[in-house]
Amino acid sequence: MGIMELRRRRCLKVLKGVVSAGKEARVYWAKGFSNEDLAVKIYLTVTAEFRKSIWKYIRGDPRYEWIGKLPRHKLMSVWARKEFSNLKRMYEAGVSVPRPLCIYQNILVMEFIGKEGVRAPLLKEVVEHGEPDRELAEEIFWRIIDNVKKMYNSAKLVHGDLSEYNVMLWNSEIYIIDVSQAVRLDHPNALDFLQRDLHNIVRFFVEDVGIEVPTVEELFKEIVNE
Repeated sequence: MGIMELRRRRCLKVLKGVVSAGKEARVYWAKGFSNEDLAVKIYLTVTAEFRKSIWKYIRGDPRYEWIGKLPRHKLMSVWARKEFSNLKRMYEAGVSVPRPLCIYQNILVMEFIGKEGVRAPLLKEVVEHGEPDRELAEEIFWRIIDNVKKMYNSAKLVHGDLSEYNVMLWNSEIYIIDVSQAVRLDHPNALDFLQRDLHNIVRFFVEDVGIEVPTVEELFKEIVNE
């Protein structure tokens, strides 16, 4: 029914196959009325584990602190809207994220990063396949850090779960995905989340890619004091 409403609003024309599936959400490839590729993320169910995991992000966020008490069927719709709101805020601030297009109930429509139903590879997957070379790896690292800066200083948000599993590489660009848990800077744990994001990225590039990068402390100071 939600898909029919989005079609009526001309947000999408036809839903194609599943691109990825998780415990709480599924991402589909879709086509728009101009034959453009779209990604449709449908939030499915709320597990006890999911409800527990999101609490650290909504506790202290005045926009969403109340949603922890919602019944399961309503929680997913609000969580989808939270991701749409975060994507919109980041996109407008110049952060490299999929462009958000439509939201209805528990369904989010956005730009598809990839081609003809095949999603762009994750940073983790690119490295596992023996790419990129040292010079390109350094460039990718600094592009990620530049986007973390924009997220913090322009969008006034912290991703909160950034790692090699939610950075895509496509056409020489990086795209940050899965931003539903992103928090505002006035969240009491925002700086802790920022440090954790930086730790994840630094650890990956040092241990898995094998390049030298600045320390978490150096990057943290650079971002916060910019």
